[in-house]
Parts: sequence; C-alpha cells; structure tokens
Amino acid sequence: MSGSSGGPGGGSRTGRNLPAAVAVGVALGVVVIGSLYVVKLAFLAVVMAAVGLGVHELARALASRGIRVPLVPLLAGLAAMVVGPYWGGTAFLVGAFAVTVMVLLTWRMFQGAEGYVRDATAALFIAAYPALLAGFVPLLLSPEEGADRVIVFIAVTVCSDIGGYFAGILFGRHRMSPLISPKKTWEGFAGSALACVVGGSLLVHFLLDVGYWQGALIGAAGVVCATLGDLIESVIKRDLGIKDMGSLLPGHGGVMDRLDSLLFTLVPVWLLLTLLVPVR
Repeated sequence: MSGSSGGPGGGSRTGRNLPAAVAVGVALGVVVIGSLYVVKLAFLAVVMAAVGLGVHELARALASRGIRVPLVPLLAGLAAMVVGPYWGGTAFLVGAFAVTVMVLLTWRMFQGAEGYVRDATAALFIAAYPALLAGFVPLLLSPEEGADRVIVFIAVTVCSDIGGYFAGILFGRHRMSPLISPKKTWEGFAGSALACVVGGSLLVHFLLDVGYWQGALIGAAGVVCATLGDLIESVIKRDLGIKDMGSLLPGHGGVMDRLDSLLFTLVPVWLLLTLLVPVR
C-alpha cells in the first residue's frame, strides 16, 4: 500500500508507528473477513464506507488547492457503482459511471463558468479513481465463491506490502524512483514480487482449486499493479503538497493511503480470475 507508510522498499525509517499499524491492520482484517463470510452485502457496505471516506479525503485535498468538487453526486454515484453491479453486472457498472459523469458535469455547470473545466475534470478524476475502480468489487464478489475471490485479491495486495516492507528494511539500497517515492527500493520490490507470487500460487490453488501457475500469474500482475498504485498516490500527494491523505488510521495515514494499491490491483486480478478460474 502507500509507499510513505512502508510499501516496497519502506521500513521503520519511514516513520510508521508499527504497533499501531499492525493493530489497525488486524482490526480491518477482522471486519473484512467477518463481513465477507457472514453476509456478502455487508462487505459491500464496508467497501462503500471506506471508498466514500477516500472520496472525501481526495475532495478535501483538492480543495486545499482551490479545486471544488461536488461531493453529493460523487457519493451517490459511488454507491450505485459499488452496489448495483452485484446484481446488474458490468453493464450496470458502465451505465452507473456514465450517468455519474453526466450528473457531475451538469451539477458543476449551475455553479458558474469560472473554473468549470478545472473543477469538472477533478470531479471526473475522482469518479474514475477511486469510485469506478471500486465498482469491480461487486463483480468479483457476485459468484458463489466470490468471497474466496475477494480474499485472493486482498491477500495478494497485502503480500506486496508486507514483502516489500521487510525486504526494504533488510536489504533496501537501490532507490526505485527517487523523484516520485524516494523510500522505495528495487530490493523492496523484489521482496514484494516473491511474496505476491508465492502467496498468489498458494491462495488460488487452495481456495479456488486450480493450478499453482494461475495463482503465480495473478501474483505477478498484483505486485506490478500494487506498486504502480503506490507510485501514483505518491505523485498525487506530491502535486498537492501533502504527506498523507488523512490521519484517520493510526500508523497508516488516511483511508486513501490504504486503498491506493488495492484499487490498482483490483481490476487486473478480477480480469485474470475471470479468464483463468472458472466460476463454480
């Protein structure tokens, strides 16, 4: 997840409060697993709440630069994209996103012409990232074994964070991208890759009953996308001149600081699982 909080190549030198981070991580894991395997729709409510907080954090961060985005239609569109596709599939997700775009453009129009392109562009950015990307969660969850598919997606992303964190502490020497995220190292990335490939192989084999190679491929895609998600979030924060998107999660930062890798890993994992693992 967020490189500033110890993603690939990070470590204690990043300033992370490790005990608090672990406690928050365990608590989030309990909420996720509990909601997934008790009532699937409860998990969608958790996703909607988390991404809704992320949308609020992004809107607040943009407001610090004088960019105004309309939260009401953004949150309404998010709710439609996170819940509706569970029953309506990809067609509903595409339609909900298109309607959200139309509403956002119209909503901002009635606030005047000054800054219209700037504000509307920012609103559409948030409608796509994180809202549209989060809309693939119900597509992943809807099959009978959907809870197991979601666990694969989340666990592969967490493997990237943990593998990169410890490899970065122990071996991190060569910076991956000094201009974007100076704490990331290639050694940390290698640790992420190893953890993702091994974790993906085991999880896909034992949870979804297919070969190890499918899981290894999903793990390899996961580490690349998780790292890209980290770097993109770092670029956004650098552009806005902030260290974290928020402070809601002790030891982690804001909600978006935890969602960055997950959002970027979600769609490729969904696609690969759809192509490689038949629905039971």
